[in-house]
Amino acid sequence: MQRRIFDADHEAFRDTVRTFLAKEVLPHYEQWEKDGITSRDAWRAAGRQGLLGLAVPEEYGGGGNTDFRYAAVLAEEFTRAGAPGLALGLHNDIIGPYLVNLGTEEQKRRWLPGFCSGETITAIAMTEPGAGSDLQGIRTTAEDRGDHWLLNGSKTFISNGILADLVIVVARTSPEGGAHGLSLLVVERGAEGFERGRNLDKIGQKAQDTAELFFHDVRVPKENLLGELGGGFVHLMNHLAQERLAIAMAGIAAAEHLLEITTAYVKEREAFGRPLSKLQHIRFEIAEMATECAVTRTFVDRCITDHSDGQLDHVHASMAKWWATELQKRVADRCLQLHGGYGYMTEYRVARAFTDGRIQTIYGGTTEIMKEIIGRSLLG
Repeated sequence: MQRRIFDADHEAFRDTVRTFLAKEVLPHYEQWEKDGITSRDAWRAAGRQGLLGLAVPEEYGGGGNTDFRYAAVLAEEFTRAGAPGLALGLHNDIIGPYLVNLGTEEQKRRWLPGFCSGETITAIAMTEPGAGSDLQGIRTTAEDRGDHWLLNGSKTFISNGILADLVIVVARTSPEGGAHGLSLLVVERGAEGFERGRNLDKIGQKAQDTAELFFHDVRVPKENLLGELGGGFVHLMNHLAQERLAIAMAGIAAAEHLLEITTAYVKEREAFGRPLSKLQHIRFEIAEMATECAVTRTFVDRCITDHSDGQLDHVHASMAKWWATELQKRVADRCLQLHGGYGYMTEYRVARAFTDGRIQTIYGGTTEIMKEIIGRSLLG
């Protein structure tokens, strides 16, 4: 089925992304996976190529283009390349909107130029050892000390946690329980009392640094409050739809690519004297996955279009996120099975995709949380 959401400009941008991947990412990716972290040089190269801050206004060094279809192209090409470690989507699509939409003029001029050039790498710290998808359980606190906030607490599973120069920290700024009293504070590299723990050893996405962060009496300047005091929960909810759509875009792109390479594999691989593709069971497996991908692609593309038009709500974003990522998980498992023993070898793309993609149904809100959001919207 022909896609109709992209025009010639989007396809030209796709060529740019592919060139960047071929030159600046893929030759180094194996080493990054061994190191457990990407190179800051690659971030600066992405900035020079115009791949950072696509939606940031031009006056702050960005592309000034709010058409989310460009973000979709970037997500699709990085996914097809099998290079999730260079987390440009996290930087652009998840953290960027907080700085652009909530930042004061002074904050934007201070942070966004580096954000767009690749000199300033960002992270957002929500998850805690005792609070994952449930933001109401956050225990990190920030005490008002007049001219600064005194930040104490810890975070875990923070993507870009080692490299990050700016970290948006979700903290409790009032003793109110539940979702009330949360605020967003920006902690900058070098702040006294801000420590990074382990670069966590994950089963997949090895090149992407994921860390524990610790805050011991960190003095955060009052001017580093992002958005409204006590408005953290609302700010998070307002921005999570785009985050979940971004994850869904990667999910369906991964499923499609796995189907593509597995279809080619079963045509070439022989068993019992003939190609696997001649076996009815194999044809049925491919047919089922192709149909599921086509249906999911249609829905996700509609969500991308709606979001570009400012019409995507959090319920449909949650639908896209849980469905596309669960499909990705199923397709990865089935494609690995169709590769047989070779599918278990890390030199094969399907093996790496199996482990790299497993986190998709967990971060950005688990599948179970997505279903709860959808269910509440329908049943109250």
